[in-house]
Amino acid sequence: MIEYIKGELAELTPALATVEAGGVGYGLNISLNTYTAIQGKKEVKLYVYESLREDLHALYGFATKKERELFELLVSVSGVGTNTARMMLSSMSPAELCNSISTGNERLIKGVKGIGLKTAQRIIVDLRDKIVALGIADEIPVGGMIEAPVDSKVKDEAVGALTMLGFAPAPSQKVVVQILRQQPDAPVEEVVKLALKQIK
Repeated sequence: MIEYIKGELAELTPALATVEAGGVGYGLNISLNTYTAIQGKKEVKLYVYESLREDLHALYGFATKKERELFELLVSVSGVGTNTARMMLSSMSPAELCNSISTGNERLIKGVKGIGLKTAQRIIVDLRDKIVALGIADEIPVGGMIEAPVDSKVKDEAVGALTMLGFAPAPSQKVVVQILRQQPDAPVEEVVKLALKQIK
C-alpha cells in the first residue's frame, strides 16, 4: 500500500498531477481542491488512495490526509464510485461538502453531476455521524482562489479537465467560453467548478 508520494511536480492539470519520485513518474488523479493547494509548487507530497480493479489500477492524490479521509468515506457509500467522489470534491470544498452532509442539505449534494436524490440521501444517512465523529469539517480550510490571466491556456486546461471528468469536449468548451466572458479573471479551478454546475 502506498501511503504518500513525495517528489517533484513534473506536470499538473486540474484533474491530474504527475509526481516524479525516485526516477518514476506517478500519475495521480486529483480534485480541484488539491489542484488549488499544489498549484505553483515544485515539490509536493500527496497522500494516496489506490483504486484496484481487475481492469484498472488508478492512483488518487490528495494534498491533505483529511481530504483523503473524506474521499474514502464517500467511496464507502453504495453507489458512489471513485469518479463520483472526485467530482464531489471538485464541485465543493471539503468543508462545504462536510457541512452539506452534516446539515442534511441533499439539494446541494444532488447538484453534483451523477448524483440523484436517493444517492444524496444515502450519503447523508451513511456519513453524517462519521463526519461528526472524525471532526473532518473542523480541520479543513476553505481553499482561496488564485487569480489567473485570461488566455487560451485557462480555457484549454478547463476544457481538458472537464473532458477527463467524462464530459464531451464541445459542450464543455461552449460553457467554459461563456464563463470566461462573464468572469475574465477566473482561475482554471473556478471555471471548472462553475462549468460542473452548468453542464448536465
